[in-house]
Amino acid sequence: MAGPLSHIRVLDLSRIMAGPWAGQILADLGADVVKVERPGLGDDTRAWGPPFLKDQSGAETREAGYYLCVNRGKRSITIELDKPEGQRVVRALAARSDIVLENFKVGTLKRFGLGYDDLKALNPGLIYCSITGFGQTGPRRDAAAYDFMIQAMCGLMSVTGEPDDKPGGCPEKVGVPIVDIMSGMYATIAVLAALARRSETGRGDYIDIAMLDVGTACLANQAMNYLVSGKVPQRTGNAHPNIQPQDVFGTRDGHMVLVVGNDGQFGKACEVLGHAEWSKDDRFARNAGRVRNRAQLTTLIGEVLRERDTADWVVRLEAAGVPCGPINSVPQVFADAQVRHRGMLVDIPHPLAGTVAQVVSPMRFSEAALAFERAPPLLGEHTADILRELGIEEAQGAA
Repeated sequence: MAGPLSHIRVLDLSRIMAGPWAGQILADLGADVVKVERPGLGDDTRAWGPPFLKDQSGAETREAGYYLCVNRGKRSITIELDKPEGQRVVRALAARSDIVLENFKVGTLKRFGLGYDDLKALNPGLIYCSITGFGQTGPRRDAAAYDFMIQAMCGLMSVTGEPDDKPGGCPEKVGVPIVDIMSGMYATIAVLAALARRSETGRGDYIDIAMLDVGTACLANQAMNYLVSGKVPQRTGNAHPNIQPQDVFGTRDGHMVLVVGNDGQFGKACEVLGHAEWSKDDRFARNAGRVRNRAQLTTLIGEVLRERDTADWVVRLEAAGVPCGPINSVPQVFADAQVRHRGMLVDIPHPLAGTVAQVVSPMRFSEAALAFERAPPLLGEHTADILRELGIEEAQGAA
């Protein structure tokens, strides 16, 4: 395997999104990631469809699109964790691994003799990362969680969506499982930090990642807006609460986003829009004034932008150095010249479909280039190979 982590082994006991997202990042970076799944069923996301991948005859497989987005680069082994034979395999894998990822309910793996203390005894340098909804401590530690409910509980939905007095106004979730994704990213950062520390101390570590903690941390500027002002942040639709003009605007043939980031860009935007006087207006000359007078400014800009097509405005504004862009559909994203140039979409060989499309890692390295050669595995695809590497007979491995 290529990549800067080609010397690292990961035991991925997680399923669904947050843990597997971390595992996929590590696999993209070159780590050998062994994904442990339940015999016959596998990761829950294998069944989260339609859509399902089609084989070369056009028939649906059991590989759901959801599963395929988060398990690239891994090897799959099927093990029954509640049986001694399966636990033996996990211990053997942990003994030779650098990192363990798991997102079982608190205490589950400990009951199987596979908790951190159990595996640390076999491998003192092991970095063990648990990802749960609420963490290993606190009154909700035993509760199950999914991204949607955490988006609600952490406050993200309270600042996402149109205000109640606008058509369709209500709290909205983000269109992708953002807390799952960010939990996976924080988990990845944490295990890499622990790896760096281990190189100095020789000792592993235990990492406790809670989705509610992650969602709360991701409130970012909205949290500080409240902590600084005491005012509860409100839903403002697409309008930025701190910087203006930043919003969605209608054009003659659709919509676009205008993303002015400072007073200088605002002046340039005013010139392109044919109203240089706005940048000298006391209401709008400085960002603080534009935020306070957002409704008036949005109306003025909206009236002008409706006079031309989106593409026309984008060309004019970009030429002046004003950030803006069209609102692309997913197909338009993959047709975009910049996205194509950056190679964000690749086809990887797949045993059933011939190839499977993958949206690959955005990380680029000059000294350790990433390679995307291993498709998301079939259920148990590598069981025999992995058991052979461990010196365990397949019949004894609960495969």
